[in-house]
Amino acid sequence: MRLQGKSALVTGSARGIGRAFAEAYVREGATVAIADINLEAAQKTAAAIGDNAYALKLDVTDQASIDAAVKAVEDKAGGLDILINNAALFDLAPIVEISRASYEKLFSVNVAGTLFMLQAAARSMIARGKGGRIINMASQAGRRGEPLVAVYCATKAAVISLTQSAGLDLIRHRINVNGIAPGVVDSDMWDEVDALFAKYENRPKGEKKRLVGEGVPYGRMGKPEDLAGMAVFLASDEAEYIVAQTYNVDGGQWMS
Repeated sequence: MRLQGKSALVTGSARGIGRAFAEAYVREGATVAIADINLEAAQKTAAAIGDNAYALKLDVTDQASIDAAVKAVEDKAGGLDILINNAALFDLAPIVEISRASYEKLFSVNVAGTLFMLQAAARSMIARGKGGRIINMASQAGRRGEPLVAVYCATKAAVISLTQSAGLDLIRHRINVNGIAPGVVDSDMWDEVDALFAKYENRPKGEKKRLVGEGVPYGRMGKPEDLAGMAVFLASDEAEYIVAQTYNVDGGQWMS
């Protein structure tokens, strides 16, 4: 019960990696806000997890929605101890086909959403005076570019940089900011990724997913549950002296 009595908010947690984090946090004793743009899905997830989870509607591209979500956690749980910035979008295209709309949408969610959600959480934590933990979801895609994934890679590189800057700035308030960089994770999102690769690389559906899984040194794609241990650790007292780091949890795909 390493998170006993703590209050957490996980963005984009109605499904996939975010849901796995929420489930792990509840097992460790935390009360968790399942914050998602799809309120109905968030409510179903919260009900499935149990009494220590509750649903919030959250659009990370809307400042009023961000502020309302943080206020709701303050009202419900007495304050916010842990934020996981998990909400993200993916798209891909060759450089000459990238649209401004796709670029703006990904940066709005993946970068601006992360920054301004982090900012609102930090303001709440500072006002409360008890410190806190903020965990940003990066990606191995933020470690290097890819031919078809320029915009997504750029957004996740920006998340790693934001994690460093925010970590160095906020630690004076005893707010530890760190990140997690997954590799390829078998989730609903990767089914969508596979379909895009099938389109641009002229592959049968499912082939790209199979190939990237075979290419992981561990021998398979990750599962959302594979990331939960790091998310619990970074939120716990055991990570007190860890500041501004982004940890690879990817089965050995990237070494840094």
